[in-house]
Amino acid sequence: MKDNARILPPAWRERLPETVEEIRLRVGQRPTARTANGETALSGDAVTAADLQSILDAATERSRYAVRETLKAGFLMLPSGWRLGVCGTCVCDENGVRTIRDPTSLCIRAAHARVGIGTTLRRSALILGPPGCGKTTLLRDCVRILSDMGSRVGLVDERGEVAACADGQIGFAVGKNTDILTGCEKADGMMMLLRTMTPEWIAVDEITRPQDVDAMVQASYCGVNLIATAHADSAADLHRRPVYRRLLAEGLFADALVMRRDHTYKVETLCEN
Repeated sequence: MKDNARILPPAWRERLPETVEEIRLRVGQRPTARTANGETALSGDAVTAADLQSILDAATERSRYAVRETLKAGFLMLPSGWRLGVCGTCVCDENGVRTIRDPTSLCIRAAHARVGIGTTLRRSALILGPPGCGKTTLLRDCVRILSDMGSRVGLVDERGEVAACADGQIGFAVGKNTDILTGCEKADGMMMLLRTMTPEWIAVDEITRPQDVDAMVQASYCGVNLIATAHADSAADLHRRPVYRRLLAEGLFADALVMRRDHTYKVETLCEN
């Protein structure tokens, strides 16, 4: 909390609750912090464009160049696995979005470790649920359990939220037999792990692209088990989305761990492997 709260104005920091799930900052609206008990206003005054620019400068330590690869994807990695989402004016070229300037809203997502909520997996599993329901937290603990039980786990931590690696140090417990790639795209990371680390399991957070599925298919051909998260409300919901339909068609995952609102989960069978 201390590492990440430093980017906020002092008056807002003083009103932060002890535990925070998310901080929302939108131009023209009051700044708020969301906890398990609801939202708390951090100020009676509306957020200004200058407030957001100051926060973004502090988060990047005034060096946008150093973080341009993540900023063009709309986020920055903060200490301890926290993530700063950015909306504003996109600067584009022939290759797509190059960066984001003139921020109009920021979203700071807190990362929390909850040791003991995971389960011992025997076969590939997909963690399902809407944003903010605890998918990443469950993924982290399942990786820890698999790894500490002796399995070699390769973790592709694209946004640094799962293991919170920084300066060669690992922020969250992800097990003694886990090899971590931080900051690379999931498909590239999975291929790198297959070539170099002989994983028995590969873990990724948030499957979103056909390339992710391509890499998972390749991993499955190599005999690697998979654990991943995806945005879906149920196993049936997977059928409505083309990327996820292919996951089912390929039989990549045997079980779905479907998150409930209270951050617990139920198990649904996807295929009999």
